[in-house]
Amino acid sequence: MIAGIIKQNGREILGGFSITPPQFLALQWLSDKGDLTIGELSSKMYLACSTTTDLVDRMEKNELVKRVKDPHDRRVVRIHILEKGTHIIEKVIKKRQQYLEDIMQNFSFEEVKNIETSLQLLYSQMKHD
Repeated sequence: MIAGIIKQNGREILGGFSITPPQFLALQWLSDKGDLTIGELSSKMYLACSTTTDLVDRMEKNELVKRVKDPHDRRVVRIHILEKGTHIIEKVIKKRQQYLEDIMQNFSFEEVKNIETSLQLLYSQMKHD
């Protein structure tokens, strides 16, 4: 239930930008991990390489990313996030944070702290599985 509400809100936030949820996810991976090859990005997103190539083509056309030659191996092409892509990530994350702040404005400090502690515990457990 909660995940569905957050997901729906996330889609509404993305509606204000000219970007799809898969494009946003790709930008998040690139922002977090740095330049990736199509194969690496495909693997992280659980998509076929051809699907990821189409996704990157559209993102490159919209000046969110660009293909660059790997400086250590010129045969390898990596996807590099551009300033416009980074800017979208920052704006969307700010809007998501604001959404959660608005939802939690009537929570006590203790309630917020308990949620934070529980989520950290859940994350830690999930990370080890």
